[in-house]
Amino acid sequence: MPRQAIHSDRAPAAIGPYSQATRAGNTPASSIVFFSGQVPIDPATGNLVDGDIAAQARRAFDNLKAVCEAAGGSFDDIVRVGLYLTDLSQFSQVNAVMAEYFSEPYPARSTIEVSALPRGAAFEVDAVMVLG
Repeated sequence: MPRQAIHSDRAPAAIGPYSQATRAGNTPASSIVFFSGQVPIDPATGNLVDGDIAAQARRAFDNLKAVCEAAGGSFDDIVRVGLYLTDLSQFSQVNAVMAEYFSEPYPARSTIEVSALPRGAAFEVDAVMVLG
């Protein structure tokens, strides 16, 4: 199955041997897109955003949205998201932010507490999108 890297200048550039997202499938209109994790880095400055967990979640979802649009899709096409928090007690705030970005039927989701995230972030999100 062919594989194509997806990139958006409106999201932080990959800082290692990976792509912001990878499309798998024969055509862009009929494919699955796998997103790398997005942390709350402002693509304009390259810095982690200041603020609470809600501000970090919004920036990470905005980064994910930029890559999603670069792949030719929208949040309506996302079928699964993974949420990673360094403090699971902040889950309700992240849940409220996610509700600002997605509508029913909601994608499947996993939420995992982790000991640390890149650049000292408190939140990261990854996703899978199906087009076509």
